[in-house]
Amino acid sequence: MTAIALTTAACSTSRTLEGPAAGIYDGECADSGDQGVTVYSSRTENLIGPVLDAFECETGISVAVRWGTSTDLALLLAEEGDRTPADVFLSRSPGPVGFLEGKSLLAAIDNDVLGLVDDQNRSASGTWVGFTGRKRVLVYNLDGVASGELPVSVFDLTDEQYRGRVAIPATNGSFIDWFTVLRDQHGTDVATKWLDDMVANEARYYSNNRSIVEAAGRGEIDMGLVNHYYQYQAAAAAGDAHRADNWEFADDDIGSLLIITAATVTAASDRADAANELIAYLLGPSAQQYFSAETLEYPLAAGIEPDEVLPPVAALEIGSVDFGSLGEGFTRSTEIIEASGILNQ
Repeated sequence: MTAIALTTAACSTSRTLEGPAAGIYDGECADSGDQGVTVYSSRTENLIGPVLDAFECETGISVAVRWGTSTDLALLLAEEGDRTPADVFLSRSPGPVGFLEGKSLLAAIDNDVLGLVDDQNRSASGTWVGFTGRKRVLVYNLDGVASGELPVSVFDLTDEQYRGRVAIPATNGSFIDWFTVLRDQHGTDVATKWLDDMVANEARYYSNNRSIVEAAGRGEIDMGLVNHYYQYQAAAAAGDAHRADNWEFADDDIGSLLIITAATVTAASDRADAANELIAYLLGPSAQQYFSAETLEYPLAAGIEPDEVLPPVAALEIGSVDFGSLGEGFTRSTEIIEASGILNQ
């Protein structure tokens, strides 16, 4: 298992925050109280750290953090069981949340916190709530792909006209999440056939979303399946030299899936009040606007508008999918992807 460090967000009294955290909360820090909360987070320290600093400063609730991948942290939580010190689990991927839900290791989140998001972006059983969303899109090279060649559905990409032209980030967590939902919604046989047909159609393997976007921008590949925000980040960094754009499949197509990042309270927590307060803070206007501006992900709190550069989202939400089935299928999806031969393309 990946080594994971435990750190504490620091905020003393009689001071104000600096840097990104100050953009979330610009008042004086509250006196530290007796309350504390321990967070296991697979969202990176650079992104989540300022939000946790702001929460600690504004509320006086101390925060200890263990950083790691979604999978590693979920396995650790399962190993620790009712002995875990974790009160909150923040997952970049839905599969590990389903894994923990299936083992009854998650508690119900307070109704007033669940009510901060729309129904489709929270658990029907109340065990998780989404706080940001990443939409799956097709990035394409502006010079190598004519508008009439852009597909309506992700299933169109197995056609002959796309032979050797499409990149897949097959080992990336977001792609595995997406493929798991494809299996859940269309069946394993259909999903496996789609992947095998993509391999037969000479789809090309890249290790992550960013490398695909950069390759599309310089014309190395015509198009690729990625998260939406990488294209905006690359275009902002390279300007007109980056010759790519996003293409969105039909709204009801599985290719337009909106994958959420999820917040949960552990069943073992004896600090549920502080845990729920932290999750509510993640869904507050300041934190939601910070997430959207920092990563260009979609904010999921009801009534919060995304960054102005983002188009309105009308995607298939992963919230409509049973997380329990994703937990059971996450490992199987990885096995199918490895067996397909895409990693050798």
